[in-house]
Amino acid sequence: MNYGFLINNDTCIGCHACTTACKSENEVPLGVNRTWVKTVETGLYPNVTRNFQVTRCNHCANPPCVRICPVTAMYQREDGIVEFDPDACIGCKACLQACPYDAIYIDPDSGTAAKCHYCAHRIDIGLEPACVVVCPEHSILAGDLDNPDSEISKAIAENKVTVRKPEQGTAPKLFYIGGDDVAMHPTAVERTPATFAWADVIPLGGDGANRASAVSPGAESPKSESQGITRTGKRTPGTQGVPSSGPIMIGDSRMAEQMTQVVYNAQHKVPWHWQVPAYLVTKAIGTGLFMILSLAFGLGWIEFEPTSFLSIGFASLFFIVATTVLLVLDLERPERFLRILTRPQWKSWLVRGAYLLIAFSMLASVWWILELASNLGWMASGTIDSMRPTLLWTGLPLAFGSAVYTAFLFGQAEGRDLWQSPLLPVHLTVQSFVAGAATLILIDAAGLLSDELAPIARLVFGIGLAVNLMITFLGEFGMPPATEAAGKASHEITHGKYARTFWIGSVFLGHIAPLALLLMFDKPGVWVGALLWIVGFYLYEHAFVMAPQEIPNS
Repeated sequence: MNYGFLINNDTCIGCHACTTACKSENEVPLGVNRTWVKTVETGLYPNVTRNFQVTRCNHCANPPCVRICPVTAMYQREDGIVEFDPDACIGCKACLQACPYDAIYIDPDSGTAAKCHYCAHRIDIGLEPACVVVCPEHSILAGDLDNPDSEISKAIAENKVTVRKPEQGTAPKLFYIGGDDVAMHPTAVERTPATFAWADVIPLGGDGANRASAVSPGAESPKSESQGITRTGKRTPGTQGVPSSGPIMIGDSRMAEQMTQVVYNAQHKVPWHWQVPAYLVTKAIGTGLFMILSLAFGLGWIEFEPTSFLSIGFASLFFIVATTVLLVLDLERPERFLRILTRPQWKSWLVRGAYLLIAFSMLASVWWILELASNLGWMASGTIDSMRPTLLWTGLPLAFGSAVYTAFLFGQAEGRDLWQSPLLPVHLTVQSFVAGAATLILIDAAGLLSDELAPIARLVFGIGLAVNLMITFLGEFGMPPATEAAGKASHEITHGKYARTFWIGSVFLGHIAPLALLLMFDKPGVWVGALLWIVGFYLYEHAFVMAPQEIPNS
């Protein structure tokens, strides 16, 4: 058995019966959808065509959501259905980032991932999915793709069919007859704050979510002006609304003035927020400190000095613990965090990264505790003297792995094309060295760094700033983007919503100002530059994490 869907967009009438049947059958809460009908109108009035597209999980033959799930909560059955186990899910939201189709959501009641599961409970007893049964036009077919005599196989053989985003390599098993590019392609229509024909889409707080708010003709609600309608009934420029008299207007003067207008779609929340860019910063600091110290000592550039080593070890452990705390805080079900260890899914870089962080933090803790015990006279100094080189050299690859594993995790997030950069492992490595050097400079400001290590920290900081700036401009944003979605996300960072964050925060505060202070001033200026880098580093990561999530996948 190999189950799939076929949807005939040519016969779909946009009645939303599939949406309501799915909600009823699976008790889907308000505000989220497993199945929805996207509606797009094209043309100029009166020559307008309406296109419908039923959207849901594609039950891919090569599902990225299954690979990235750290606890096997998302899994693929032998019959090809991509199923989920809410009792196992930890709410990490990685599967939402991996899905190129926006088909997965976080259930507001359970805090776990959910999506279309092909009505597997009905399939198991010989019934068809609820959406198939309820469709009045028989526009939805479900069945065994491997059986040439099944209705769905015959329909696919007899018609020209398309799938969404075949370039992702997911091998989707949701096929469309009459798939119009305007409806099928998520970025074919520019998404604006006011998107729908009969409703304004109003941002909800800072979580990236939106909601559709219907507006009645002539209404004078307190929210009218924020919805693009003044109290006199006139529309404000660049928004959708309803005048006090006459029909619904779209555009500035004529009915259906746009060549393409999204009439209805489901809105999706941004899954990852401030915790993820903050985690990237704390992880870079913790691993960078250890890597610089271990290399400087192992290569014979510095001698052991107890105050410096204890201070650096403590700071490294502090930021690695902060990294773990941030990771747990970002979970929708943080009480289930240990399931990454008790039921790991080893293809997921969330699991691999967790084990790297644990191994690194345990070894660094052992080393630091031995250093502290020796410094306090609780053990002979010769013991740690003989063990120190081995512990620091052993910790180096673990620190490096902890620094760069996020690049491979982002690589599994196939719904966010900007994160697929092959330069990302190199970029994260450089960022870790710069973050570690900046923190060493701040430790020096507290008078806790040796005279041997201070100039090394400044040298690494200066070289790292220049290299990081080159990677950012010549690599991440200088090369032509591999896909349209990556290009749009890149544009949002450099010329769109996050342009000020990028240019003022990351480039000026995080690079140009620290380099100038490093070249022109002595310690006080360098200390300020190190602090500015850390601020700019967070602002860069904030833009890098948030911008791709705002590019629609449906």
